[in-house]
Amino acid sequence: MSDQAATADIDSRLEGHRVELTGYCYRMLGSAFEAEDAVQDTLVRAWRSFDKFEGRSSLRSWLYRIATNVCLDMLKAGNKRARPVDLTGPTPLAQAALNPLPENTWLEPVPDGRILPSVADPAEAAVARESVRLAFVAALQHLPPKQRAVLILREVLAWRASEVAELLDTSVASVNSALQRARATLADTDSSAPDTANPLDEEQRKLLDRYVAAFEGYDMAALTALLHEDAVMTMPPFDLWLRGHDDITGFMLGIGAACAGSRLLATVANGTPAFAQYKPDPDGRGFEPWAVQVIDISDGAITGMHCFLDTPRWFPLFGFPDRLDDAAS
Repeated sequence: MSDQAATADIDSRLEGHRVELTGYCYRMLGSAFEAEDAVQDTLVRAWRSFDKFEGRSSLRSWLYRIATNVCLDMLKAGNKRARPVDLTGPTPLAQAALNPLPENTWLEPVPDGRILPSVADPAEAAVARESVRLAFVAALQHLPPKQRAVLILREVLAWRASEVAELLDTSVASVNSALQRARATLADTDSSAPDTANPLDEEQRKLLDRYVAAFEGYDMAALTALLHEDAVMTMPPFDLWLRGHDDITGFMLGIGAACAGSRLLATVANGTPAFAQYKPDPDGRGFEPWAVQVIDISDGAITGMHCFLDTPRWFPLFGFPDRLDDAAS
């Protein structure tokens, strides 16, 4: 094999692991962009050291070892990402105010296609999808970094304790102890996943169709009928969050009234339905990006509307157009 062909072969073998490594790093870091940086660093390190890789472990295990070390190094700064609901109590509508916090405060959304590799086993796919839900990834951020790695490798990726011990250069007993402590911490956090199916079942599709009609029509009575009475609305980078359909619709008719007439484009993020929201351009020329909405559904109702407003970052990541004209909408 020529040097050029050998290089292309190495590149192809490494690239074949990019999506699953990005999913792993995303669960570790809580940031789509930091996860992609971590994976790029991992693959560069692996490429530079490939001549030293002697096949004593699988290529996949070797890459996970490098990725884990990259993530642990990135987490040494101590920053952990959160949702607004993790930082404060709900804000009463009468006190609602938009106070932004720095970007690195927030847990970030991520397109499914960047973090969930295709797998044939439906049960395995369901576990992977549930493990990137916003609530679960937020719960992971409560764990010390090594416990986080142990729990993801053991519970999500189904590695054996001996494999994790080898990756972390520790003992099986230490891995089992870390897993037990991690499980106990997660049991004390609200990491319950929404119950959306993949693909969506008929009732869920109908619910989302009604949501789109209500939101685009700005019909608050119709929206109230779709929201659980304890539904939550969040809006990073603002620390404000609202609980209950009355406060949510009241906010949308008040501070959020500029969203009237918006258009929604369907997508998927964090293993759950999502939408790109475009609101009317004040100049009357089509629609401009406003938010990525990640939607939680449980028991036939919408329980969460998580609206990520930093569209210059999110829309390119998801591949959304930078605006909609009237014809496109």
